[in-house]
Amino acid sequence: MFFNKKFLSVISLLIFLFPVDVISSFQLPVSRDENLAMGNPSKANKSPDNYLIVKNQYTLSYNNSKGEANWVSWHLNSSWKGEAKRCNCFNTDFSLPEHFYKVKKADYTKSGFDRGHLCPSDDRDASEEDNEATFLMSNMIPQSPHLNRITWVALEEYCRKLIQEGDELYIVAGGYGSGGIGSNNNLTYKISQHINVPSHCWKIILVLPEGNNDIHRINKSTKIIAVDMPNNKSVNEFKWTHYLVSIDEIEKITGYDFLNVLPAELQAQLESKIDNITAE
Repeated sequence: MFFNKKFLSVISLLIFLFPVDVISSFQLPVSRDENLAMGNPSKANKSPDNYLIVKNQYTLSYNNSKGEANWVSWHLNSSWKGEAKRCNCFNTDFSLPEHFYKVKKADYTKSGFDRGHLCPSDDRDASEEDNEATFLMSNMIPQSPHLNRITWVALEEYCRKLIQEGDELYIVAGGYGSGGIGSNNNLTYKISQHINVPSHCWKIILVLPEGNNDIHRINKSTKIIAVDMPNNKSVNEFKWTHYLVSIDEIEKITGYDFLNVLPAELQAQLESKIDNITAE
């Protein structure tokens, strides 16, 4: 009871000293927000090919038949950033159900494809624990080196530049189709007999100025970035902005429903647009 009275006394003092509009402008400290705050796009549950996994660092839908995630969703702001070193500690994800095939680092050996992060290592370097979580094989997808090391990473770096400028992001990424071309120059559908090689990799990013009460701050002018990139050796002939698409286009291909926590009209407005973005 004493605490409540003390708290009310502080509020009363603030009201006396400052106008209401000044008090409302005060910002709470930057915090880590829910990685799946913008909705579960595939209604992932306990189905083997749409298996929901919630980790502190990201949330994903795992597909046991494909040996990879359908999608990974994560939040990114300055609170996720730090000085932890990249661990390069690719590990099997033993949190998967016992009867699932558990991808190993060696499954990618001599395949011609990189172990491509969906949630990037550099998005989770506030602690060693955070960084290690991004190296679980459930967060990997076979990517052509030309995609993973050039075009895809350029978009990742652009995202981190946005948070340095005071934005926060909600990101979801995955792949679709089957058949990619890696450094072996062959059209490859599977590696190690267990892991699907996607024909394309996609990513959707919702951008907000850093703040609180995020869902209620989204409007029709909110910045949206969506890309659909081929998983082959020629992808880097263009900058990542060449691959900008609408969310509607990715939904049509994947069958997923993104931003489904938003009102239907606002969701439709955001998903149909392609923002004009210039990036190096």
